Amino acid sequence: MPDALLEADNVVKVFTPRDAAPWRRAAATRAVDGVTFSLQAGEAVGLVGESGCGKTTLAKLLIGLLRPDEGEVRVLGQPLQRLRGAALRSMRRVVQFVFQDPMGSLNPRLTVGEAIAEPLIIHRLAATAAERRARVEQLLASVQLPGSFAQRLPRQLSGGERQRVGIARALAVEPKTLLCDEPIASLDVSVGSQILELLRGINQRGTALLFISHDLRAVASLCRRVAVMRSGALLEEGPVDAVLAAPRHPYTGVLIRSAELDLDML
Repeated sequence: MPDALLEADNVVKVFTPRDAAPWRRAAATRAVDGVTFSLQAGEAVGLVGESGCGKTTLAKLLIGLLRPDEGEVRVLGQPLQRLRGAALRSMRRVVQFVFQDPMGSLNPRLTVGEAIAEPLIIHRLAATAAERRARVEQLLASVQLPGSFAQRLPRQLSGGERQRVGIARALAVEPKTLLCDEPIASLDVSVGSQILELLRGINQRGTALLFISHDLRAVASLCRRVAVMRSGALLEEGPVDAVLAAPRHPYTGVLIRSAELDLDML
C-alpha cells in the first residue's frame, strides 16, 4: 500500500500456557486472530477495545517484540521477520514504542539524560559527549521539560514527567511513527490531557501515531481514524467521526455508550 509505514497482513499470534500439566492439552489463546491493518505516513490512528482484547499484542507484533505465528508484518514494505543485523537496527529508527508504565520502562539507575542518550549511542547519532548533551537538552525541550531534568533519576519525577521522558527517548532516533500503548492510562485526567496535547503536536509535525487505548474520549480527541478490536479480531475501522456516529458493529456501540460520549462535543 502506498505510503504505508506499518502493515499487518492476516497476522495471527497464539499463546499456549506453559504451566499446564503434561497430560493435559493446554488451551491455546488466539490473542491476535487474522488481523489485517496498516498505518500510513503522518496519520494518527486509535486502536480501541476492552482490556485483554489483543491491542498490546498487536503492537508488539508491529514493532517486532513478538513474532507472528501466521501472516506477515511489513515496515516500509519490508517483511519485519526477515530483517537482521544492520537492516533490523535501521528499522528500529522507523518505529518506536511508548509504554504504558514509564517507570517500568526506564532504568532506575540511569539519569534522565543517560536514558535519553542511550539510543543516540546505539544508533551512532551523536559522536561526542557534548553533542549528546546538546541533543538531550533539545529532546527535553521538545517534551516541555527543562534541561536540568537530565540530572534527575526516574524516582525523582512525577508520573507525567516520566511519561514525557519516555516520549523524548522514543523521539531521539527521529522515528517516522510512535506506537503508544495506553500512554495516559496511569495518569490523572489533567496530566493525561497534557500528554495528549504533546502527542498531538508530535503528530502535527509529521510523526505517525498508533494510539492504543480503551478511552474513546482520548481517541476521539487525538485521532482521525479508529480501529475497534475484540477477542483478537478487528471488528471495524474507519474515520473517527463516521465510526462513532454510525457504528456498524454492536460492540462498538457498547463502547460508545459505556464512555458516555457526547458526539456533539467532539
